[in-house]
Amino acid sequence: MSRNILIIQGHPNRKSFCAELEAAYVQGAHTAECQIETLVLADLDFAVSVPSPETAELEPDMTRAQELLTWADHLVLFYPIWWGGMPALLKGFFDRVLQPGFAYRYRPDSQLWDKLLLGKSARVIVTMDGPIWHNHLTYGKPAERAIQKSVLEFCGIHPVHLTNLGPLSTATDTHRAEWIRKVEGLGQTRD
Repeated sequence: MSRNILIIQGHPNRKSFCAELEAAYVQGAHTAECQIETLVLADLDFAVSVPSPETAELEPDMTRAQELLTWADHLVLFYPIWWGGMPALLKGFFDRVLQPGFAYRYRPDSQLWDKLLLGKSARVIVTMDGPIWHNHLTYGKPAERAIQKSVLEFCGIHPVHLTNLGPLSTATDTHRAEWIRKVEGLGQTRD
């Protein structure tokens, strides 16, 4: 059974290790006969700084992003953890594209909301320079928790699986090759 997969490349540098991981995932997903679309955020034209993301008119690239989010069964996100969080470009993308009425809707006279992106799953693949154990034990995985709980699951995307790769700062070519094979395998299993 074919699956519609939307890849969101959240690294601002097109020649990053995240881009290599993206290419490996795509290669694996093609062998699994998936339909693949890609959003490279560094190539999109949208304003990150607007008075209110909820009321700002969407640029054509953001309208297209919403169309692709609607089309997708599964999202795969790639980004580095910087300063304990996602890059500003990715945060700005979410601020703009996940608008009320599209991704969620607050209920009248209630603190509850409706999740409008139900029926979709996600895989989040993050890289970091520091040790993974340090990010987990010392900081409590803030970037991973934020994207999983406060962004994707808030809008109804579930399950959200996380893959942490690092530390890049001391990784050998062998480590990087192992990570690339691992991510290609995720593509082959359509996860």
